[in-house]
Amino acid sequence: MSTSNTDVKTAIIIGAGPGGLTAAYELATRSKIQPIIIEKSEFIGGISRTINYKSNRMDIGGHRFFSKSDRVMDWWLNILPLEQRDEKDTISYQGKTKQIESKNGLDSDKIDQIMLVRKRKSRIYFLRKFFDYPISLTVKTISNLGIFQTIKAGFSYIWARLFPIREENSLEDFFINRFGKILYLTFFKSYTEKVWGIECSKISADWGKQRIKGLSITKAVLHAFKKLLPVSDLRQKNTETSLIEKFMYPKFGPGQMWETVADKVRATGGQIHFNYEVVSIQAQESLNQVENGEERQVVSIIAQNTQTGELKTFSGDYFFSTMPIKELVKDFNITEINTAKVVPVPKTIKAISDGLLYRDFITVGLLLDELKIKENHTDGTKLISDNWIYIQEPDVKVGRLQIFNNWSPYMVRDKDKVWLGLEYFCNEGDELWSMSNQEMIDFAKAELDKIGIIDQAKVLDATSIKVEKTYPAYFGSYDRFNELKDYLITFKNLHLIGRNGMHRYNNQDHSMLTAMISVDNILEGKQEKKDKVWDVNTEQEYHEKK
Repeated sequence: MSTSNTDVKTAIIIGAGPGGLTAAYELATRSKIQPIIIEKSEFIGGISRTINYKSNRMDIGGHRFFSKSDRVMDWWLNILPLEQRDEKDTISYQGKTKQIESKNGLDSDKIDQIMLVRKRKSRIYFLRKFFDYPISLTVKTISNLGIFQTIKAGFSYIWARLFPIREENSLEDFFINRFGKILYLTFFKSYTEKVWGIECSKISADWGKQRIKGLSITKAVLHAFKKLLPVSDLRQKNTETSLIEKFMYPKFGPGQMWETVADKVRATGGQIHFNYEVVSIQAQESLNQVENGEERQVVSIIAQNTQTGELKTFSGDYFFSTMPIKELVKDFNITEINTAKVVPVPKTIKAISDGLLYRDFITVGLLLDELKIKENHTDGTKLISDNWIYIQEPDVKVGRLQIFNNWSPYMVRDKDKVWLGLEYFCNEGDELWSMSNQEMIDFAKAELDKIGIIDQAKVLDATSIKVEKTYPAYFGSYDRFNELKDYLITFKNLHLIGRNGMHRYNNQDHSMLTAMISVDNILEGKQEKKDKVWDVNTEQEYHEKK
């Protein structure tokens, strides 16, 4: 079955996550190109979806809605408007200001389609104590570490600044250059190796350059002083992402944003086909043209319904892929235009693709009356105020702890309860991944009890969620990734976007920008110009009209 016709141009989009849905929305609202999304699962949002467990909602991995891109911030607010704010609270940067007027009447208790403004707080849990995140040499840090260890850390940091090492070699060198060896060993090594399941010395420094490239102890200390001043600029253009103090958040979690976008795409004639797994990418090339520098073309995609086994062919004019590159290349079926002979993917390219690695993810939700760790606030609230806590303790496998109440109070059915999310990083098929749901729940409860955060006997309810290929890895064959990328971009009408689609550890706003730029290129008749898409990374400032 073919989905295109001679009258309407069609874009086939693999994946209904932020990248795929952004591409679909941009095409649906800015052009006459019909977007058709193929989604392997039955869910909207990819890893940005919201899990609803008995009306207690879970955010997979935690998604702050913040971007240094004006375009993304405006795009979000066009989908879900901001809640009613104090008249003095503004969104402003680069000389432009947006006043949030109280007369809009968007009361979060009365309106569901709304964005909240949330305060950010993250800490590190280590030695059964809390440390600031990002780590900084404050009085509290000195008290927790002890004066001797603090002095060692200070000299180690000074040494690293005076005698930096080549950080191109590994993520370990990247961390040491910015924080010194002692702080790296104390606060970064264990957690990072939990995330990736491999030594930092074997991970490319590219991960650090994308995620925290502008962050250092110096900036963290300066930021600690700035925290004494009120923050009213939600965009915080000059703030490192890891230091942001305020962010936006949909009332019912990140999935609400993408479910709303999906509704709008369908309302404008777009299609979303759930439970369809891509099994073949049908492409063509002319050997003579390729030798002369002209691009290859994708013709159609064959997908199989995961419930019925039905095969369906999706033909189109443009193709967007957010699926893991490893799977994309595996599914290529390329033929020569004139002879219909099969043209195999070059062996070197296939080897690089096969060597790409990923980390998988498990979230365990725990419902309780209270935590064992408490803070007394002026309003009488005893729930600690963190959005998430980085668990640096080496004697447990849990990597991070979310407190969903603090992302949005509407994430919890009973606001008097505490709703936690324990995050585990693993490989598909390993010991953690192979546990049953109940085994995983029991394991998670025991770990939080062990480090003094909860009493496992007082857990009221629990659930467990597994997500595969959550984090594209910066090891394996990644050091040769550019060869693979250069091959893939020769397919003129194939646009790689999003985290897995580009094998890049992007935040959702950067996945969105890759989609937006790709659509721009198509509408401007420059779809073969893909350099700008690959320039998008986690801390880039984007060139915009001023």
